[in-house]
Amino acid sequence: MKGILSTVDTCESSFTPLVVIELAQDVKEETKEWLKSRIISPKKDGGAQLLFRPLLNKYEKETLENQNLYLVGASNIRLLLGAEAVGLVKECTDGAMRAFTYRTRHNFKGFHGNNDDFLTMAECQFIIKHELENLRARDEKMIPGYPQAKLYPGKSLMRRLLTSGIVTQVFPLHDTEALKKLEDTWYTRFALKYQPIDSIRGYFGETIALYFGFLEYFTFALIPMAVIGLPYYLFVWEDYDKYVIFASFNLIWSTVILEVWKRGCANMTYRWGTLVMKRQFEEPRPGFHGVLGINSVTGREEPVYSSYKRQLRTYLVSLPFVCLCLYFSLYVMMIYFDMEDWALSLHEDSGSEWTSLLLYVPSIVYAIVIEIMNRLYRYAAEFLTSWENHRLESAYQNHLVLKVLVFNFLNCFASLFYIAFVLKDMKLLRQSLATLLITSQILNQVVESLLPYWLQRKYCARVKRKVRALKSDVDTTLYEQVLLEKEMGTYLLAFETMSVISVVTNCALIGMSPQVNAVFPESKTDLVLIVVAVEHALLALKFILAFAIPDKPRHIQMKLARLEFESLEALKQQQMKLVAESLKEESQEEEKEAAACRMPATLPQPELRNNCITPGQGGDASLS
Repeated sequence: MKGILSTVDTCESSFTPLVVIELAQDVKEETKEWLKSRIISPKKDGGAQLLFRPLLNKYEKETLENQNLYLVGASNIRLLLGAEAVGLVKECTDGAMRAFTYRTRHNFKGFHGNNDDFLTMAECQFIIKHELENLRARDEKMIPGYPQAKLYPGKSLMRRLLTSGIVTQVFPLHDTEALKKLEDTWYTRFALKYQPIDSIRGYFGETIALYFGFLEYFTFALIPMAVIGLPYYLFVWEDYDKYVIFASFNLIWSTVILEVWKRGCANMTYRWGTLVMKRQFEEPRPGFHGVLGINSVTGREEPVYSSYKRQLRTYLVSLPFVCLCLYFSLYVMMIYFDMEDWALSLHEDSGSEWTSLLLYVPSIVYAIVIEIMNRLYRYAAEFLTSWENHRLESAYQNHLVLKVLVFNFLNCFASLFYIAFVLKDMKLLRQSLATLLITSQILNQVVESLLPYWLQRKYCARVKRKVRALKSDVDTTLYEQVLLEKEMGTYLLAFETMSVISVVTNCALIGMSPQVNAVFPESKTDLVLIVVAVEHALLALKFILAFAIPDKPRHIQMKLARLEFESLEALKQQQMKLVAESLKEESQEEEKEAAACRMPATLPQPELRNNCITPGQGGDASLS
């Protein structure tokens, strides 16, 4: 692979751009040249060996405006070698999923020569992103032209450039034709059909595809609950006999849909190759930094950082900060209840229509505050998790999800638990739950859909006016596309925990009902024991169902077992080959030693020189 890499051309003047790098307007020329050199330099010299050119040539910069935008791409061979380096798993001609290697590329399904469509758009851009993010400092002490931007061996260059403000953003570039085809099959035509999840994955990647796949699955999974739950809202809410049946069905439903989703997710991730990738061979995440060292498992050079330091950061800084945020969330919740008391007392004093509407104001204000706090906390959680310096992306995501889940759960649902179990006000509970859900849905739609759409349309109109004012002999198609896209915004245990909490909550609410309390008028201890026993029985049923439904379908388990067997066999053959080569070398050494022992004693060096045949001497000269 190294030999092939050395022949890859990095000087192509025209190539398909995959990623765009935007620099700050006042970046020095020596910094630009240094960055270009690191991107196009060979891998053996610490470069990324990619293709790189400015978006605008000198004439276009003068004609348009001095945009520090640069395009990054790669030759097809470089992308294939990159696919091997990042460990992409592709389907072979025999139907098995195996790690792609350039040497065995013809054994993979869909590969016909060095064709351009073997790797998906998402995979090509992932390879480019991976190579850029893993550019690391070697001997540099600082970024050229910026002595305050210090570097040390192992530091991610792109991360340092971003934090220093030299690089403002790095983003993938859309393929307009492929995107148009995806739009036509996805949402432009209204039809009741499944989403093209595989096509979404091919263009946007596995994470986005799984997101939309889960949305589709969860929407269909809610239909039975909606059909069964509708009568409980149309008729008597306080009918706890029927409520027990509904709560029991809710338990079974939440367990079954989670297990079925796991099976469907295993099918998709196996088909996409991500289920087969081994966690222990994950590349270090781009934000991971430390002193350059050698990985004892892979033998590759990568940053090394003490796990002891990471634990100190986690438990002495991150954990206290999360606890402080949780306390602040509870403090805001108590302010909300003070507002509820104020609105209720005002309504009781006046009894007018407008004060009855005022009763919903505290919940609406609290819902808005919750959304704001969630978003602010998310930024803080991302900063802290990045500062903890986790080596693997999976470890980073797990710690981030844990921080966000704990805060969001308490921030969103603490008030509902307080109303249900402390105030025991079912009317206020229904009102608060409905208000929080509706307000949060409206806010999310506005912030995540309507606002970005409006801002993008506004910016698009401004760019088009600018482009129309340019000279007609300048090709502005790519220029306009890059300008538009650079302003676009960037876009599990969790369900198990929520389902367990729902069991405990429902059992507690049923135990607090007047009908159940009437059965135990004197002994509350018996009531508590029975509620706890029922709760344990339901949890046992939940875990039995979870155990009875395998997370992976049988055929996926068999394919994974087959791959594991092939990997072990390949490892055995490799070990046997190494042993054979070692034995061969030992045998050759023994033969050399034996031959040396059989050779006669040689003449002294001076005597040998005196008896050598020199030019001009006869060919029959001999040693005497």
